[in-house]
Amino acid sequence: MADIKFLDLLSKDYPNIQAASAEIINLRAISALPKGTEYFLSDLHGEHEAFIHMLKSASGTIKAKIDEHYDGILSERDREDLASLIYNADAEIKRRKKSDENFDDWCKIVIYRLITICQSVSTKYTRSKVRKRLPKYLDYAMDELLHADDEENKSHYYNTIISSVIECGVAEEFIIELADSISDLAVDQLHIIGDVWDRGAHPDDIMDFLMEYHDVDFQWGNHDIVWMGAATGHWACIANILRMNISYNNFDMLEIGYGINLRPLAMFAEQVYGDDPCIPFKPHILDRNKYDPVDEKLAAKMHKAISIIQFKVEGQRIKAHPEYKLEKRLLLDKINLEEGTVTVEGKKYKMRDTNLPTLDPKDPYKLTPEENAVMNTLEAAILNSEKLQKHIRFLFSHGGLYKKINGNILYHGCIPMDERGEFIEIEFGGKRYKGKALMDYLDIQTRREFFTPKSKMIHGIPGDLMWYMWLGGDSPLFGKTKMTTFERLFIEDKQSHKEPTRPYYSLRDQKGPCEKILREFGLDPTRSKILNGHVPVKIKDGESPIKGGGLLYVIDGGISKAYQKKTGIAGYTFIFNSRFMALAEHKPYEPLKEDGTQVFHSPEMHTVETLPSRMLVLDTDQGADLTERIEDLKQLVEAYRKGVLKERY
Repeated sequence: MADIKFLDLLSKDYPNIQAASAEIINLRAISALPKGTEYFLSDLHGEHEAFIHMLKSASGTIKAKIDEHYDGILSERDREDLASLIYNADAEIKRRKKSDENFDDWCKIVIYRLITICQSVSTKYTRSKVRKRLPKYLDYAMDELLHADDEENKSHYYNTIISSVIECGVAEEFIIELADSISDLAVDQLHIIGDVWDRGAHPDDIMDFLMEYHDVDFQWGNHDIVWMGAATGHWACIANILRMNISYNNFDMLEIGYGINLRPLAMFAEQVYGDDPCIPFKPHILDRNKYDPVDEKLAAKMHKAISIIQFKVEGQRIKAHPEYKLEKRLLLDKINLEEGTVTVEGKKYKMRDTNLPTLDPKDPYKLTPEENAVMNTLEAAILNSEKLQKHIRFLFSHGGLYKKINGNILYHGCIPMDERGEFIEIEFGGKRYKGKALMDYLDIQTRREFFTPKSKMIHGIPGDLMWYMWLGGDSPLFGKTKMTTFERLFIEDKQSHKEPTRPYYSLRDQKGPCEKILREFGLDPTRSKILNGHVPVKIKDGESPIKGGGLLYVIDGGISKAYQKKTGIAGYTFIFNSRFMALAEHKPYEPLKEDGTQVFHSPEMHTVETLPSRMLVLDTDQGADLTERIEDLKQLVEAYRKGVLKERY
């Protein structure tokens, strides 16, 4: 009966044998196509321009397509100009309108060339899928140009369509949309392995871009999870995200992008630290604010004010959750203001800043009334930021703590392991979890925390677990024994700044632990890979992104400008298509120049594995779903033929 009920429901979409048979033919045809190209990136850290360029260029793949079709036909300069047009069509069109006497002729030529490249990147898709990726209203003309294959009539047919585009005055829009379609078709699936936010200027622009993207998923990173916690109104998470982004001068993003009113914090900081130069709290300036420039001296005061608030509210959460085992991070009560020292894990250090007027030595973790008022205002601003809440909900609907796809597993940080390579058991709510069970539990609980009203929380407050995952010693997202924010701000001795990593980060160099992780998640170590981010690969020091005998790939190569001196490069893209797996090693992104030109550096491509035979859609997770769907449709056809279900016409 259950099968009949299911088939009856399926018959609503396929009311007769012809309809069901047509869908079977369609699904089998899709299964026979080459696998689409997957792109994997991690640790974007707000670098919106560099990231969007990586996608627009398909991490160098589009330039390779241009060279493949036009090497020996066009000069290197012309091929670079065509690539620039695809990467940043608006800028290239503006430049051409100034430099080309006959702009219409240029439009005709580049439309021809763009169609050739679009045909090349769309060969893995059905015609209907390509049509869906094309822009509304212009899709018919583009589709016809892409499939006008009759040599005898092609020239006249092309000329008629393209001339009409120019005569109608939509050539610029047509070129821009066609360039965007090329970039979209070059990437079938996009995987972001953590850390969209913090350090860089515009994670909000990245999220706006990705919310319009055709196929994207996220594996949450530690910087994502603290923003997710902040979006619940959790004060410790809110203080963390504000401290980090004030310290990197990201006022445009905070106030203009997300509409978070920082004026109450600024007024409080000015009042409390008016004569304090706040030297240790001077912001790192990677990008200048266009709309909300804040004086660096005021930014330093704001940084100090929110830092003290952070240490206070974190202390409150540590005391509320002894099971988190974070007591060693209670440092405000270890300060001796008379001596100007602080004792950290039994060792006394000289403090480089002892002007702490809001700190009550008798009750150091209590907020002053003014601090409490500031946090109430900030919480309200974040809870009522429509754009921020929309971005965070998108992370939930399109993301998770890990993902298994096409035989590979993707996660940002680590799988907690001890020195012997055994999975660490961690206790939550009286139960112990390890390995895959731990990741599944944390994923489920994170969702419950976000979507459960505060009044219905049984233990703690919404965001507590997300805050723990941000900095907890056994958190799979943090992967370090402690977070030394306090030490880096208040102690000169750099030995105190160290954040020792967990055993996982040395174990992953070996094949055995990587095989164990793959088996734990039900994957075959002879065929599967681990895609990992979080810890930047220091190429300049000779470190390799390939670990575990080729089973694990670390794709954090320093997209963030804050890391590029350490890594020596500007990020990785891992590429998995129907023929091979490759790492694209990126050079630093150069922004648009005042004269309208832009220099694009093609990444170095390193093939890390060539597949024994071309991988088809049939061989992927999508293929397994299609096969199951085909079997269901076959049963439906059989039910029609036996008269169990009536056909409808």
